[in-house]
Order: sequence, then C-alpha cells, then structure tokens
Amino acid sequence: MEPSQPQCPDRRAFLGGALIAGAAIAGPVVRAVAAVAPATGSDQIKVVVVGCGGRGTGAAMQALKADPGVVIWAMADAFGDRIDTAILELQKSSMVDRVQVPPERRFTGFDGVTKACASGVQVAILAAPPGLRPDHLRAAVDAGLHVFCEKPMFVDAAGAKRVIESARAARAKNLNLVSGFCWRRAAPERELFRRVADGQIGDVVAMHSDYLTTPLGVQMRRPEWTDMEFQLRNWQHMVWLSGDFIVEQAVHSIDKINWAFGNEPPERCTAVGGRSLREPIPERGDVYDYFAVVYEWPGDRRATLMWRQYPDSFNENVDTIIGTKGRAFVNGWAPVHRITGNANWIRSKSASRPNMYQVAQDELFRAIRTGERIDDSDWMVQSCRLALMARMAAYTGQAVTWKDVLESREDLMPATLAMDAPPPVPTIRQPGRTKLV
Repeated sequence: MEPSQPQCPDRRAFLGGALIAGAAIAGPVVRAVAAVAPATGSDQIKVVVVGCGGRGTGAAMQALKADPGVVIWAMADAFGDRIDTAILELQKSSMVDRVQVPPERRFTGFDGVTKACASGVQVAILAAPPGLRPDHLRAAVDAGLHVFCEKPMFVDAAGAKRVIESARAARAKNLNLVSGFCWRRAAPERELFRRVADGQIGDVVAMHSDYLTTPLGVQMRRPEWTDMEFQLRNWQHMVWLSGDFIVEQAVHSIDKINWAFGNEPPERCTAVGGRSLREPIPERGDVYDYFAVVYEWPGDRRATLMWRQYPDSFNENVDTIIGTKGRAFVNGWAPVHRITGNANWIRSKSASRPNMYQVAQDELFRAIRTGERIDDSDWMVQSCRLALMARMAAYTGQAVTWKDVLESREDLMPATLAMDAPPPVPTIRQPGRTKLV
C-alpha cells in the first residue's frame, strides 16, 4: 500500500556477507555490469504487471512514462476483473498504443505468474498481495527478468529466506532489483538522509517516527466467493497476506529508521499492539489497529515508532532523528525537511520534488538502457525483517532479539494455494499467549 499522503503521491550472519551491508546509507546500490546489454532509441522493453490493483496500475503507468520503448505486454492477477480494470485505466492515457495486453496474455489464478513471466517480457512489476511476493519474485528471477518489487517483500521468516535466495540469483544473473520503498526515491529524503550519513548531526543516538492514519476500506462478502477469494479480496486485513499493517504500511517508517541507523540491525525490540476500534466483521480479518515499538542498539541508542489506523482522528507522518551534534526533522506529507544544531539546513519548499514513484521507474529503466544494475536487496530485506521483529514483539508480548528474528521458523502460508482450498483461519494474536516461532 502506498503512503497515505494527502493528494500525492541474517542479516549479516545469515547472508555470510553476500549482500552489501553499508550501501543503504546513501540509497540504492548501482553498478555497471557488462552482462546487461544496453538498449537504444525506441527498442521495446516488454513489461509484465503482476498484481493489477491500484499500486500495480500506478507503477505500470509510471513505467510507460519512464521510457518511450516500454510496452505493457502481459498482466497477471488472481482475478480477471482486476486485470480488466487496470487495462481500462491505462487505456485512458495518451500512451494507449503501448498497452498491448490481448486476452491470451492475461493470466489469472495462482499459477498465472509463471506463465506471465514466460510470455516474452524483460521486466516484471510485482504488486500483488505481499504474502505471495516471495514466490512471484522467484518466478520473475527464474525467468531472467529485471524486477520492480513492491514493499513489503515478505510477511514471515520463510518468505524472507526465499527472497534472499532470489536476490542472490538476481545478482548472479546481473538483473536489476528495485524496491518499492518509495521514500528512498524522494529527493528531499535523499538529501536529508545523505546529510545525516555524512555526520551533519553527529552520531545518530535516537529517532522517533509517527505514522498516524485512517483505516482502509473492505470488500463486503459476496455469496459466490469462496473463503480464499474473500480473503484475497480483503488481503490488507489478513495477516498471512499483508503481514499486518506494521509490515504492510508502517514498514515505510521502519525503513527510514533502518536508513538513519545505517542498516545496522538492532539488538532488541519491544512493542505493544492490539485491536481497539476494528469493527467485529469478518472483512476486518485478524490485523491490529495500533502498534508502539521500541528498537534498541548497543550504546543506549533507541528508535521508537507509533502507528495506528483510527477513523476521524489526527493524522501525520513525521520522523525526528537525534544526533550528538544536532537533529533532523522529516515531514514528507507537508513537506518539511530541516536539520538544526552544528549544521543548520532547511530544504526550500520551492525546491524540485519529482514524484518519487515515477523516480523509481525512471531509475529502473535507465539502468536497463545503460547497462548499469540497481540492487536494493540488502536494505529492503533488512527493513522488512525489522517490521517482522516489531510484529513478533507485539504479538507475543516478549522482548525479541535480532537472533530470534534470524532463527524464526514462522511460515504463514497455507499448504495449498487454490481458490477452492481453505485459507488460514483469521486468528487475533494475544500477547502473553502467542508464542515466538
């Protein structure tokens, strides 16, 4: 899910050093790689869109704008009506001639992704429900595709391991892997976090983030839907599909915490969470509606996060980073970005602020054209694992260590993925009773 902006838009032990630990401080890792053949002029780049909801459709539109040779060639979604709606939306644009998705390249069901990735495309946009993302990423990388992978990349420990394996395979094949952590592509945030990494506020010792927003809507059940379809239609509210909102939505703030602390994993996490205002209806699934989180690093360094979805309440999305020589303040919704202390700085409201979602697609297709390679895998995996860490702490009521996260065996996926198969039974977790897995 995209940030709720008004009108706008292990690790080291487990990976054995295979992923690049420090690159997240400055942003995506970009390398020139001869194995990625540069394209020129109007040469086509065929794209498959996997997950045709609002985010997938938006990313497809931005891909069309990013490069004149982009063609939306295939689409995959659990439901054909979502594909039809996405195509109708894309056909409203002036780039309608590059939306070339005939019925034979519209793939539905759980097995449609593999077929779609084998339809003669070069790039995959992955924007289906996050619980399905690890398998979709594997299908895309196995097919040799460059990937734009929406956040979060997984919702459990089993998914994390599959994503790491796919990231290694993408690296071996010199494939681009661009994440959907959109704030990493926002010009104001990039400048502020670069200044933080350069030491303009000294050493980072604390950070606080607020993500206060409103509930998402639901799809009321229809008689013809199976239980599996019902849950897929309401995926944001089902933990096995979304990871809960601490993983699906608040991960944006958690990613900024990871960014500020230089991709260093915390030692420990404690959290509280629960359901206070969710309506008692099946459509609301088993997700919480509030979390409060504390991450702790060596040297008495801490980051705190407060997140909630309440109706008719005050909303904001701000981050305050405290260093030994000053502090940095980020309000992407305002937008306000400033540093005070040893080195005072404020970003002018009139400064250029390109659409961060568009920037992600611009950078992906530019890399494909020039033969460079973007690799977001290290920090995107760690940010998602930090979100799992917070959920583990809130669900269980226990202090969770980074070792607990790396050794977790949690696997939320059902044994069988089929429209007529039973999905997981929604279960509201109870701190003190729910156990670490």
